[in-house]
Amino acid sequence: MSNQTHNFTELDAVFSIIDKTSQKYEIDTTKLKQQLNELSDASQSTNQQALLYALNQIAMDQPDWTFLSARLYLQELYEKAAQNRGYDHQQKYGDFYQLIEILTDIGIYSPSLLHQYSKEEIKNLAKEITPERDNLFNYIGLFLLADRYLAKDYDGKIYELPQERFMIIAMTLMRNEGTDKRLETVKEAYWALSNLFMTVATPTLANAGMKFGQLSSCFIDTVDDSLNAIYLNNWDVARLSKDGGGIGIYYGKVRALGSNIKKFKGKSSGIVPWIRLINDTAVSVDQLGQRQGAVAVYMDVFHRDIMNGFLDLKTNNGDERRKAHDIFTGVSIPDLFMKKLKEVDDNGRSVGKWHTFCPHQVKQFMGWKDDNGHPLGLEDFYDEDDEKYFTQKYMEAVHHPLLPRKTYRAMDIMARIMVSQLETGTPYMFYRDEVNRQNPNKHVNGKGRTSIFCSNLCTEIAQNMSATALDNEYVDEDGNIVIVRKPGDFVVCNLSSIHLPNAISNQVLDRLIRIQMRMLDNVIDLNTISVSQAVMTNQKYRAVGLGTFGWHHLLALEGIHWESDDAVQYADRLYEEIAYSTIQSSMELAKEKGAYSMFEGSDWQTGDYFKRKGYQSERWQKLQDNISQYGVRNGWMMAIAPNSSTAKIGGSTDGIDPIYSIEYAEEKKNFKFKVTPPDLNYTTYPYYRKVRHELDQNWSIKQNAARQRHIDQAISFNLYVRHDIKAKELLHLHLSAWEAGLKTTYYVRSTSQTEIEACEACHS
Repeated sequence: MSNQTHNFTELDAVFSIIDKTSQKYEIDTTKLKQQLNELSDASQSTNQQALLYALNQIAMDQPDWTFLSARLYLQELYEKAAQNRGYDHQQKYGDFYQLIEILTDIGIYSPSLLHQYSKEEIKNLAKEITPERDNLFNYIGLFLLADRYLAKDYDGKIYELPQERFMIIAMTLMRNEGTDKRLETVKEAYWALSNLFMTVATPTLANAGMKFGQLSSCFIDTVDDSLNAIYLNNWDVARLSKDGGGIGIYYGKVRALGSNIKKFKGKSSGIVPWIRLINDTAVSVDQLGQRQGAVAVYMDVFHRDIMNGFLDLKTNNGDERRKAHDIFTGVSIPDLFMKKLKEVDDNGRSVGKWHTFCPHQVKQFMGWKDDNGHPLGLEDFYDEDDEKYFTQKYMEAVHHPLLPRKTYRAMDIMARIMVSQLETGTPYMFYRDEVNRQNPNKHVNGKGRTSIFCSNLCTEIAQNMSATALDNEYVDEDGNIVIVRKPGDFVVCNLSSIHLPNAISNQVLDRLIRIQMRMLDNVIDLNTISVSQAVMTNQKYRAVGLGTFGWHHLLALEGIHWESDDAVQYADRLYEEIAYSTIQSSMELAKEKGAYSMFEGSDWQTGDYFKRKGYQSERWQKLQDNISQYGVRNGWMMAIAPNSSTAKIGGSTDGIDPIYSIEYAEEKKNFKFKVTPPDLNYTTYPYYRKVRHELDQNWSIKQNAARQRHIDQAISFNLYVRHDIKAKELLHLHLSAWEAGLKTTYYVRSTSQTEIEACEACHS
């Protein structure tokens, strides 16, 4: 009798979920209820059978079954958490304070939560937890959150529920705020997260409140031309990879193949063996067994090894001993190279010549030095609008009679780049002159002197960088060997993204950005990064990257076609609005907590940043006046990451990308289900109809150029092309991107490539 009662109760609960959800989303669940009433499979619970049925119904013409699937999956999560924590699952959420105690006792949570918040404060915050907001998730979003990010014990049993994860993140990021307003800021951060108005970066989502792990997404290092620098960089890469960071490395200073070593001619093995070493480190130091490390290596197009193995590192043909299939590549390109591509003879054939040099030999022969007498290479200069510093130095190098070089047609190098892109998706393109011209912190090295040599793993970060040097090694009085390293600028990216459709439809953009910038700024002080120079750079510039996702979703809701001037103009208007609120929030934080240490002399302080962007309205003028008085808290503020994982959790579309497909299958562990675009219905369908590879990429470039004008860093921007695209067409896209003022382009994804694994860490 009791077993019948139990089944009846479970069936009742499932029917209640089905009725509420089907009413809200107008889903016909008659057949499902009929099947459940006739249940014969005792091996599965009623809830599981209902869930599998609901998942199988998701389709282009019935997309809202995803919400019923999510509700049924939630029920499972509630039951598991209740069983593991020892409370009645009908309550949905158990005692929050008790959860923190249990997970702190077993060493999952950091003890800092209980040290810094009193029991009374935690009980107060527990009242803010709103279980109804769990209903905002679609199935794939909830599944990803539960599978990867909710806290579990060492046996993988689930303890945390979605709203508790959001509250723990809010408590962690606000724990050092002044006690007078700390609870208020925790509640505001919880409001932003739990309503899915924004997401934090995946390392923050996974590690906030935890005993182990760090909160930042990506790092960028610069490698000097020495054995010490190469191996110490490898050590730093290993330590960051272990903690789950994605890493960008600039290798343009390392000498080329056949260069001299200590006056011994032709002894250098070039950059390929060192990159293979990094490749092995990335594979060996997997991120706590979850996935292998992710590293992108960048090189200048004027480095002699560019055509000597670098562009072939990931391709499938050639000598396997000179391959590095597990890293990603990027090419740093000056304006002059792009201009050379456009030089043609009378028959229209490209004839522009391009010279490549060894950076070590350039320093030896050219004798350029900075104010402190340190040798400089070609990579240390960039072209400004009014003075072509790089071009001038490049021509000096070309005309030096003794400086060795290898000369190619510029188009032959570009052809190799494009062949590799169509086969592997990489190299990424980094337009070095535009990046450095737009850099708000170019005052550190001075005009015309390169401060930013490359981007990160996802091409959205552009911050000052310099190499760390081994200064000294000695034995101290206790017999310890002490290594002294002179720290360079080791870039750190702290990311977070606005869910555009949710924030805009609820008209909360300005309120949201204020709390989001506070959260991002706090990550800088809370983070535990194992590489000291990264900690120092983080504190020096206090750089953050506020970004967005859900652009295609937003266009569909607003009734704007992707391939239209309306979309370009909307991008321009919207991102100016976001930029204004972001810079304003950073100014307010500076007023409260002080400006970043390098503010004096920056383009923020001089007002050059605003002049360059053409921000002349009264409100911008007023903001500029406030900044000259109070400063800004953060040296860089905005960057748009790829955001595919976090966009799924938020129930929207990736970053600024068009949708992958109107309907595609996702496979998880032991089941398969379909995924459709968010808010797909008869009204939005026309705006979703054309997908990634069907859209004219020229419109994507125009939109991105409009957006890039307002972003002080860069944007993860993919080009989607057919596998049979003509070289001329792909070249045209690259030239258009450069001419439009894009700072970087990410993957070239052709229809023949399998989906490229993007960097998890960079999703925000």
